[in-house]
This record gives sequence, C-alpha cells and structure tokens, in this order.
Amino acid sequence: MAAIKRLLKKLEVPCEGGTMPNRWINNDIKPIEAGRRTWGFWTFHNLWVLTNTNISTYMTGSSLIALGLRWWQAMIVIVVGAILSTGFVVLNSMPGAYYHLGFPIANRYVWGMYGSSFVVYNRILLSLVWYAVQAWIGGQCVYVCLESIWPDLEARIPNHLHATGLTSATFLTYVLFCLMSLPLIWVRPHKLKRFLVAGVASIFVFELVLLIWALATMDGFGDTISSSSSSSSSSSSSSSSSSSSSSSSGHARSVGWSMVFGIISVIGSIAAGILNQSDYTRFARRPRHAIYGQLASVATYSILSSVVGILVTAATQRRYGRPIWSLPELLMAIMHAGHGHGRSRAAGFFAGAALVVSQWGINIPGNALSGGFDLATTFPAYINIRRGAYMTALLSMVVNPWQLLATASIFLAVLSSYSVFLGPMIGLMIASYYLVHRCKINVDHLYRGDRSSIYWFTGGVNWRAPVAWSCGVFPSMPGFVAAVSPSITVSVSWTRLYDLSFLVGLSIAAVVLVVLHHFFPAPSVRDFVLNSGPAAQVMMGAQAEWDGRVVETVTGIGSDRVLPNRDKDVEDLAQCPKDI
Repeated sequence: MAAIKRLLKKLEVPCEGGTMPNRWINNDIKPIEAGRRTWGFWTFHNLWVLTNTNISTYMTGSSLIALGLRWWQAMIVIVVGAILSTGFVVLNSMPGAYYHLGFPIANRYVWGMYGSSFVVYNRILLSLVWYAVQAWIGGQCVYVCLESIWPDLEARIPNHLHATGLTSATFLTYVLFCLMSLPLIWVRPHKLKRFLVAGVASIFVFELVLLIWALATMDGFGDTISSSSSSSSSSSSSSSSSSSSSSSSGHARSVGWSMVFGIISVIGSIAAGILNQSDYTRFARRPRHAIYGQLASVATYSILSSVVGILVTAATQRRYGRPIWSLPELLMAIMHAGHGHGRSRAAGFFAGAALVVSQWGINIPGNALSGGFDLATTFPAYINIRRGAYMTALLSMVVNPWQLLATASIFLAVLSSYSVFLGPMIGLMIASYYLVHRCKINVDHLYRGDRSSIYWFTGGVNWRAPVAWSCGVFPSMPGFVAAVSPSITVSVSWTRLYDLSFLVGLSIAAVVLVVLHHFFPAPSVRDFVLNSGPAAQVMMGAQAEWDGRVVETVTGIGSDRVLPNRDKDVEDLAQCPKDI
C-alpha cells in the first residue's frame, strides 16, 4: 500500500503558480492568470483561419451539391450557415473571455459539479474520434509528399495489411503524421502564436496558388457550376452523410428544405468547436481581442475556403474527366497527369507539405488540446493539458479511422449528425450564462466539491440541465434514428424537425432551462445573482482575486496591488452585457 501511495505521489502533476492539484483543480484548469493571457486579435484570427481553411471545409461544397443543390444555392447555404455559426461562437465564448474559464469548468455552473462530467465525456469522445479522422487525412497528405519523391511508393512498400481501406504505405504515412504531431502537442496553448502564424502563411499561399493555377489553366467550368448539380452529385462521393436529395427517412426534400438541412449541417460541422470555445478565449489578453478576432474570421474563412473548393473543382473537372473534391486526390491526379515530370512532382510535394501544416492547425488545437483540457478536469491531480493531449493522441488510434472512412457509413452518419446532441448543450450554456446567471459567476465556488459551493445543487447535479437537454434532444430523435438506420421510416414532420435539429434543440433546451430555474430556482444561485452587484464588478473581482493569488504566491506581493493593465481591463469589462 505504501508503494502504491508513493507511485501515485510521483504521478501527480507538478504544482505550478501556487495551485495545489486536487479533485477539482490544477494549474491548467484554474482561471488563466495575466501571465498566460497572451492571445490577441491576430491569434484568434489565425486560429480560425486554420480551423476553417482545411480539407474538410474545402470539401463542404461536395456535401451540399450532393444534396441536389446548384452551386449558387450551395453558396447561399455556406454563407448563412457561417454567419449563424459566428454568432454562436461569440456568444458561447464569453465565460472564457471575461472570467478566463475553460469549457469544462463553465459547465459546472450549468450542470453542477458532478453533472458537468456528462458534457465533458461527450466532448472527450468527439476529440478522440475527430483527432483520428483528421490524423488519417493528414496521413494522406504525407502520402502525397512521399509519392512525389518516390512515384512507385506502393511498390516500394509491399502491402502486408488486409484491413479495409488500408495498405502498408497508407498506414505508414498515417503513423508518420501522428509522430510528427507529437512535438507540437508539447507546446503550451499560450505559446502557440508562432505556430499559428506559420500555419496561416503556408495555407494562404497554397490555396491562392491552387486557385490561380486552376482558373488560369482551365478549359471552361465543368457541370459542377455550368449545369444542374444533380449530374455531378453522383461523383461527390466524399460526402459521407448526404448522398441524394432525399432524406434518409425516404421523403424527398424540396430545394428549400435541402438548403435548410445544408445550413444546419454547416453549423453542425463546427458544433464541437462552438461547444468548447471558452477553452481558447480564456487565453485572451482582453475580451475584445477574442470577440473581434472571432467576428472577423469565423465566417470569412469558412466561406472563402468553400468557394475555393467549388471553383477549383469546377475548373479542373474537364481536365480530369470528373469533379475531384478531395485535395490529396487532386494533387495525386496533378502528379500523374505530369507523367512524373519534375515540376509536377515538386508542386505536389510542397502542396502536400502545406496541407500537412493545415491538418496540424486544425488537429492540435481543435482536438488534441481540447481533449487535453477535458481530460485534465476528470483527474486534475494526475492529468494536465499535456498529459491529456498525449492521451488523446494515443487513444485515438483505437478508433481505426481507415476502417471508419472506408466502410462505416452508419457510424459516419451518426458522427455528422451529432449536433442533435451538441445543439442543446450549447443552448444550455448560452441560456445559463446570460439569462439564469446574468453574467455573474462565483468563480471560487466552481472549485469546491461539496455543499459549500452554490453550484452543488442537488448531490452535485443540477437536475434542471438534464431535463432541459432531454427536451431539446427529443424532437430530433425520430429523424436522427431514421438518418442512421435507412430501414426505418418516420413522418415528414419528424424529418423536418431533424432538418432543423441544431436550432430546434438549442432553442428548446435554452427555454426549458430558464423556465425551470424561474419556477424551481436554486436558492443559493438566485441569492448570489440578486445580491452580488453589477456583472462587471463581479467579473473584475474574480479576475483580480485569481491574478492576485498568483502574484502573492510567486512574488510575495499582496493581491491588493495593482495588476498589469488593470485600467484597460476595467474598460473592457465595462462593455460586458448589462444585467438582465
């Protein structure tokens, strides 16, 4: 027993900044102090450039055109979906921007100290799956680089694997991508700025050169743009969840409802990022940096990347006889069309390298570090962000992404429709912060794991949250089941609700939570909200207290001393939402 205790003691995360790790807190999940709040406007801008300028966003057009939409209808869908997504991103990022709280901690005042684990474990699952999928796509980009050097790559690496969708060469490139990602995972989030700048520069140059080349050398647009999209939708096999203009329940969708479903799909594609956006905004130097950085970039680069995807695919369709939506596949076609010429192989190598950097840009912050944040809240005494991020990378290999992408159409349908469950979670977070708590959070109580915390509710669970979440999920469930099980047919009404799943679930969950807190209030929460003064005062008090603790621990200076840039903090906090 003594040996086990000594081992556990050695495994504890280091004590940094005066924070003693325990069941509810460590240095990585406490409110971020001034020294680590290093993200400015351009950092958030660059983060969203990499989040939205990648292979997945580039291929958005194929998913929408496969629904039976024309290219201009797809563009309307992309623009509307991107604008709505921006609004949800900004709204749900405020606890991080003003209180410097991460997503898992913010959910403690929504679901309760123990109840928040439900949302956290859902996000961990998504981090594992999406890290694996994006790493597999990154491996395809590495494959392009190696193929440009050794055109006979498959012959050089004889295949000894017989799994579906996998060869020895493709598995090797997947492993290489995972190994090359490991050093980046080590970098602390507040030190990611240089990497984000390098990633943005590489992907900007790549997409600009690709677009200019495609348009300058095209032989007219293919029927991706010049005619009805239905003729090309059969070629858009890259769309995993939608392959026709009919819904999975067997009811034909009109063009209008296909556009509605497309808008919800665009929002749902980044729903996981909307859910945990506070994990990043907590590193903002000023709240305005996070707000303006997101407003300037979330929709802008989602739209631009999707437009580039549609234009390049249309411009190269006649050259290759079919629309090629997948960027790695397009680069392979370019090299093969060049018959191994040095220039085409060099172009393929540098383009593949740029895409590798792009995949790092979405996978490291969006999946590895997200998983690290969430895992750190499950066992704070033993897991910090670095350990959690490496655990995410390691456990993701169990997902077997090559098999999922090759055969598991039902699984991919579930994954692409997961916003059915995420929408209500986001609705609960937004309604709780703005309407229930009125932007007033008792930060200290988020780290108390007993009845002394006002967020203990009933046995550590705020029963109102699971009730509201269930109400938000229920209307979309029949359509969701029909979408993942084609043999099941439901009525048109259920299908329409599923087409609107994200917005319906978010709205219902938000309304039910507010109503329940109104008629069945938690007394301690209600008293704090009513008696704690203006929201700006509460925010400034929490920030000064936690910054002061670090100053006092590290330098011995009391917390009543003026902190760096305090005047600007007051100015920013004065702009926070007014009490409701």
